[in-house]
Amino acid sequence: MNRITQSFNELNKQKRKAFVPYIMAGDGGLEVLSDRLITLEKLGATAIEVGVPFSDPVADGPTIQQAGLRALANGTTLKGIIAEIAKARAQITVPIVMMSYLNPIYAYGIAKFVADVKVAGVDGCIIPDLPVEEEEIIEPYLEDAKIELIRLVTLTTPIERIKAISSKGNGFLYAVTVKGITGTRNEYNQDLNQFLQTIKENSPIPVLAGFGISNEAQIKEITPYCDGVIVGSKIVDLLNQNNLAELEKLMSVLKIESKI
Repeated sequence: MNRITQSFNELNKQKRKAFVPYIMAGDGGLEVLSDRLITLEKLGATAIEVGVPFSDPVADGPTIQQAGLRALANGTTLKGIIAEIAKARAQITVPIVMMSYLNPIYAYGIAKFVADVKVAGVDGCIIPDLPVEEEEIIEPYLEDAKIELIRLVTLTTPIERIKAISSKGNGFLYAVTVKGITGTRNEYNQDLNQFLQTIKENSPIPVLAGFGISNEAQIKEITPYCDGVIVGSKIVDLLNQNNLAELEKLMSVLKIESKI
């Protein structure tokens, strides 16, 4: 059984919600990636999303864009990221989900990429610029390797398409909570809770909300309508500031407020 499925099965038993932090590989130096993965697991991460820096990150807001630029300036490569994840895997047990745009994977070689991330211990992949209609270029390789392709739905995705997308795979469904790019926000569309609840009612796999979630109040507001949250820009900021106290405080929210 894939580690992602195992983790959500365990959460269900404990009646808890998921907290998935996003980090940019190579931000602060690729050599810190293992330590950050280990730290996030200790702080209670359900899974960890590891971003691959890319020069044209169309879905990313300013914070993650800047983190990606810092990582690229540090000489971060996809090959190097995979090697560091492989080192860290011996010390951590939580699922690792790699987030990459299609171009770096295509340049690396799709079959080679899947083979290498499997050996490294990656459990899932998010490819935000890969439409469902074109995922056959990589999905069969991932399925053979038992790596979950994590698909996204948005506020503008029709319900029939949500049903079709959520019927694929056994990982989780990534529900994008804003019309736009990543980044911290002070408020959400007033229909968000209904949107999440509708997805949850129609999805056979767990639903995680992401994009713009940055504080305890937002997490507490959103999680009753889904299976957990993905937090990116705020995590990237706190790690860049080396503010581990605030990071621990943010990640502890669901330990208290996580009753299904």
